Amino acid sequence: MGRVLRSLLRSVPSPCSAFRRPSLVLQPLNARHVRDGGGFFARTCPIARPACSATCAASLGASLRTSVAEPAIGDEVDEELRVEGGVEEAAVGTISLGREDHAYSAIETALDSVVKVFTVSSSPNYFLPWQNKNQRETMGSGFVISGRRILTNAHVVANHTFVMVRKHGSPTKYRADVLATGHECDLAILAVENEEFWKGVDFLELGDIPFLQESVAVVGYPQGGDNISITKGVVSRVEPTQYVHGATQLLAIQIDAAINPGNSGGPAIMGDKVVGVAFQNLSGAENIGYVIPVPIIKQFIAGVERSGHYTGFCSLGLSCQPTENQQLRKHFGMPPGMTGVLINKINPVSDAYKILKKDDIILAFDGVPLANDGTIPFRNRERISVDHLASMKKPDETALIRVLRDGVEHEFSVALRPLTPLVPVHQFDKLPSYYIFAGLVFVPLTQPYLHEYGEDWYNTSPRRLCERALRELPKVPDEQLIILSQILLDDINSGYERLAELQVKKVDGVEVKNLKHLYQLVENFAGQNIRFDLDDEMVIVLNYDMAKVATSKVLKRHRIPSLVSADLVESA
Repeated sequence: MGRVLRSLLRSVPSPCSAFRRPSLVLQPLNARHVRDGGGFFARTCPIARPACSATCAASLGASLRTSVAEPAIGDEVDEELRVEGGVEEAAVGTISLGREDHAYSAIETALDSVVKVFTVSSSPNYFLPWQNKNQRETMGSGFVISGRRILTNAHVVANHTFVMVRKHGSPTKYRADVLATGHECDLAILAVENEEFWKGVDFLELGDIPFLQESVAVVGYPQGGDNISITKGVVSRVEPTQYVHGATQLLAIQIDAAINPGNSGGPAIMGDKVVGVAFQNLSGAENIGYVIPVPIIKQFIAGVERSGHYTGFCSLGLSCQPTENQQLRKHFGMPPGMTGVLINKINPVSDAYKILKKDDIILAFDGVPLANDGTIPFRNRERISVDHLASMKKPDETALIRVLRDGVEHEFSVALRPLTPLVPVHQFDKLPSYYIFAGLVFVPLTQPYLHEYGEDWYNTSPRRLCERALRELPKVPDEQLIILSQILLDDINSGYERLAELQVKKVDGVEVKNLKHLYQLVENFAGQNIRFDLDDEMVIVLNYDMAKVATSKVLKRHRIPSLVSADLVESA
């Protein structure tokens, strides 16, 4: 324990003359990782599906509080580690306060700012979209920022029904409201109305991206105890990384400190400033954690302050191919020394779709040249994907794109904005949409629906639906893939039960745009027999009047409160 304490104190350089006595729990640097709960490469946690980033504790640990006694400057001391309810001593050795007192000041600031977040959540049942699953209790961390706000991870409060926070050293929990949530960047802002909570609370300031091998301290409430914990690590790399919770590629900081369940939302501190928010770790690796850097945090907060709600991260909507092959570059007329990437696909609902073309070579973004692998210069001999520049744009802000087209260079001004995929990757904090007609249950295809098939959903879900979810792009705004998810059996639909899990293409000869459109087509139908055209040229035909009567019977039999989700009625 003495070696851990000395290592911890020497890892947080920050000039300060104050030395106070913080209360903290020291966590071993080789703490065990949480068991993997799903996801492709990053650690996941059980808060939401497809499980986020392995950073929320699902059970309360025993309360253990330690205090570090205050030595005299330059003294040779045997530091006593006092534990409430027991006796334990550990030799610490010489503490040179001329070098270490600033570390205590930074830690003390964190202790007055970091809170424990308690969340009660309930996830929707996408197979039975009129129901919720059992509620569960989870825990995470957060910290106070300017404006009397608390910053935490989105997955800490995803699908929340009730949220409370507790300050360090306080036995009282305070009700918190979720003001804004950005699931793509895995960030959320909380507010506490109770004035008593804000007494003695300090806010932490945001710093900048740390350089490689700089030391950071991660503060939070990981599993294994009830009190605050501090671990240290150094910055290993900075690059765009897959955010597991939101399935988005954004800039992240990799550190060699363990990010354990409960650490989520806690600050990563260097000196006396926050350099990031802990949010996930790497599956199958030892002590590899990831931190959301300050530029992503500021972009999220600025968007909320601008519009009052989360606005998303912008994208050009392009799929590009590296041009590292010499023959490929020659084919597209790239002279020696010219670098760039080849456009393979353009999202039809993006502004770039009207300006750029397939087989254009993107040479530069806002004057920054692209390498043949799609990277741009970053700091001191580092390189990151050009996607980072796009993600830092405000909605509807333009970028100057230089391209090579048919051997001639052009420059275009292209507006960027957040783009919604045809099949949503996540549906946190909202109830699923559905519509029931004659026992036929219609829902929009989403990845959370596919996740209901289990952890191995990619292999166990219907192959055709899975491929469409991962590959197809929307052709028009607000387009959805509508599927017949299941058939609640009744005399009127008997014989159609094998047609479940097929996409609905048309209703009475009209192509279906989205679930709201299907709902309106069916409810406004004026004929005798209504026809549904499905995948594989399959057809369902029902007598309309008999189907309306059967709908009421099916709802009563299955105890379903409404034939349609509230969002379709409200937006009709």
